[in-house]
Amino acid sequence: MRFDEPVEIPIEDTLDLHTFHPKDIPSLIPEYLEACRRKGMGRVRLIHGKGKGVLRRRIHSLLRRVEGVEEFWSADREGGDWGSTVVSLRPWEEGGGGG
Repeated sequence: MRFDEPVEIPIEDTLDLHTFHPKDIPSLIPEYLEACRRKGMGRVRLIHGKGKGVLRRRIHSLLRRVEGVEEFWSADREGGDWGSTVVSLRPWEEGGGGG
C-alpha cells in the first residue's frame, strides 16, 4: 500500500478526531456525517478533546452549516463531557440527501 493513497475508514457511530490533521476536519466531518446518514445512523459522537476548546468551537461552527445536522451538544460525563460532541442527524432521503 502506498502512503499517499486514501485510507478507507469504517463508518461507526464514533469518530475520534485526534487521528486527523486539523486542516482536514472541515472536509472530513461533512463527508463522515453524510456517510453516517446513508447508513441510517441517527446519532453520532465526535471526539475532539478538551484542551482549550479551540477545536470544539471550530467543529461546532462547522456543524451549524452542515446539511443534515439536526442538532448537537456536548456529551454527558460517560461520553467524554465537553471533550466530545454528540450530533443528531436527519434521516437520509434518496435523491436529495434529506437536507
